[in-house]
Amino acid sequence: MNSASNINRRHFLQTATGAAAALLLGQARGQNTDTNPVPTKNAAGWLSRNNPADANRTGKQRLPVAALQQWEAMKFGMFIHFGMSTFAGAELPSGSDPSTLYAPDKLDVDQWVSIARDAGMKYAVLTTKHVAGHSLWPTKLNDYHVGTSGKKTDVVAAFLKACERRGVKPGFYYCAWDNHNRFGSLSPNVAPLPFGKNPSPTNRSSAYATQAYLDFQWAQITELMDVYGPITEWWLDIPHLLPRDYRERLYAHITQRQPEAVVMFNHGIGDGSELIVDRAWPTDLIAIERFLPNSATGHVKWRKIDGKDYYVPGEVCDPIGTDWFYTEHDQPRSDAELLGMYLTSTSRGANLLLDVGPDKHGLIPERYQSALVRLRKNLNKLGL
Repeated sequence: MNSASNINRRHFLQTATGAAAALLLGQARGQNTDTNPVPTKNAAGWLSRNNPADANRTGKQRLPVAALQQWEAMKFGMFIHFGMSTFAGAELPSGSDPSTLYAPDKLDVDQWVSIARDAGMKYAVLTTKHVAGHSLWPTKLNDYHVGTSGKKTDVVAAFLKACERRGVKPGFYYCAWDNHNRFGSLSPNVAPLPFGKNPSPTNRSSAYATQAYLDFQWAQITELMDVYGPITEWWLDIPHLLPRDYRERLYAHITQRQPEAVVMFNHGIGDGSELIVDRAWPTDLIAIERFLPNSATGHVKWRKIDGKDYYVPGEVCDPIGTDWFYTEHDQPRSDAELLGMYLTSTSRGANLLLDVGPDKHGLIPERYQSALVRLRKNLNKLGL
């Protein structure tokens, strides 16, 4: 994920959507209000409801509209950021930390997925490899993974078993920005940075991936498919480091092996109004990172790309607090803000992938659990 936060967006959530959520909750409790609640759009989406002819469109996207709408119908998922960054205390580590630094002493992956299920989340996406380059499965492609760490549990395998046991659809996150496995690439940052600090703009604009790294990424993603089988969603981060022709080949490689999965190349921070082809195409979805869908239009699902019409669902992704990975100081957002995030995302035609980071013990902390319990109760009061 990108590390930058957006002050205006957070302020908006705390005021506009937070107020709307408080209003809706008040009405659900029978309190008198002077303002009508924000209408909730149907699963077909904001734009489709205003344009009945859209129901008959097919588009040039790989998956049928009906299949993509099945993904949209899940509405709510859990993003799980966990790994070396949790233990290094930096979202964007240098990649030089020893594998043994990763050492959760109470690791309970089933707890994570149980909490997601109980919160009403229908799917979950796990960070299999983030910027630190440390893999949460015992990859055979290097020695920087859980198998050489302070806790040798295959987290990817445990995650899939937990998802199957709890009825939650699994997804894998994989990051192209890799500070350990560089193979001569220039990463957007080359030194550890504290949470909330951006890499050098110069490095970010001149970053690139070598063919050797591209081969490594291809091999790791292939290994994940070979060892762990089909999943529901592939969430591929920092795709602007990857040449478009490579993205197209990788997309085809994944979808040929797992044709029912949705594949997303992360578009990055923004409200999803614009889909920049050079940054994140091809993709089945568009990420709406650290923002909400455009307030005037909702999420616009029909896009014209290279002269052809495509149906592209949206997925809002944002942490339950401020940081993607667990930090001791990070507190969950208010109940009104979390409710507002859900209501605004789904009413504007996008799913919400809410990030919840397990701590250094390998557990989702109580304060996040409690916030999700309260969110579920508030959604139940609204009949959602």
